[in-house]
Amino acid sequence: MSRVCSLGLAVLAVVFLTACEPKRGSDAWCKKMDEVPKGEWTLEDVGDYTKYCVLNQKPEGN
Repeated sequence: MSRVCSLGLAVLAVVFLTACEPKRGSDAWCKKMDEVPKGEWTLEDVGDYTKYCVLNQKPEGN
């Protein structure tokens, strides 16, 4: 029973921490990406950073 509770708490922690991520393309996301080493970026990160942070395009839905 304690393993089930521990696993459940771990899953909830991951869900809550993931929910705190800023929306891709927002100013907060651009600032966060400035702090992440460039070697850890994915190709999607590079493209979106260029699109939203360098070219100042707005994400869809805003």
